[in-house]
Amino acid sequence: MIPTPTGAADPRRAIALMILAILTFSLMDVTVKALAPRIGVLPTLWARYAGQMLLVLLLVLPHLRSVARTEYPLLQFLRSLSLMGATAFFFIGLSTIPLTSAAALMATNPVFITLGAVLFLGERVGLRRVLAILAALGGAWIVIRPGSEIFTPAALSPLAAAICYSCYALLTRRVGRSESPWTSLFYTGLVGTVLLSLAVPFAWTPPAPADWLLIAALAGTGTLGQLLLIRALSAGEAAMLAPYSYSGLVFATLWGILFFAEWPDAMSILGMVVIATAGLYVWHRETAAARARRHA
Repeated sequence: MIPTPTGAADPRRAIALMILAILTFSLMDVTVKALAPRIGVLPTLWARYAGQMLLVLLLVLPHLRSVARTEYPLLQFLRSLSLMGATAFFFIGLSTIPLTSAAALMATNPVFITLGAVLFLGERVGLRRVLAILAALGGAWIVIRPGSEIFTPAALSPLAAAICYSCYALLTRRVGRSESPWTSLFYTGLVGTVLLSLAVPFAWTPPAPADWLLIAALAGTGTLGQLLLIRALSAGEAAMLAPYSYSGLVFATLWGILFFAEWPDAMSILGMVVIATAGLYVWHRETAAARARRHA
């Protein structure tokens, strides 16, 4: 049976599921960082989407007709395209810069979402949130440090991923709550799989036997992370769960040290702290503003 959001919130369960989802996604990032240099970014991206699509199809097959029904085909296509762009840019970053740095730069997406809401949805923000946005961009500047060894064109890829993800989030707001998360998950996988299947033959490198294990792990962790995230959002409010997404910075640091001997330097840690602090402040102000609107 396909889970759908229920009316009763269970905060502890939702928080646990959210942290498990972020942990699972962080393990997917480890797999990507190991696999992409071996078979290329495009085949890795295709494996991520094709694996997810196969597993989602198996899960929704008895309900495929209702899951595939959408009132917003163009928005679903655009949001899926945005998420594919975010994933592609992030995979490029993972394959070229330290795991912690890529995760820190990707963590700027909440402030880009706020900025996009101002520019494209007409939402209003105060001076303090504007300063928080500038602080997060300053944190990103600290992490990539133009002129340092880490700064390459590829180092900007996680920032491009954050911008694409903010577009995905803003389009998701436009879709609203009227469609099942399974419908969105289905179209996310479908659009990415179809487009990447057209491109991947031109960049295909035959995987070695060990690579197939990594491909299976990539598909499994990516899909499991999505399912855990859906469960978390079904058990608790998104606003309550948002701060726990920053646990990904802790996991990225841990996996970078354990698997890739990537010890973050003091400046990288400072940049991460600035980005996380700015993001949490933006979340706090937006949550407070939403609560005030509800009680007005």
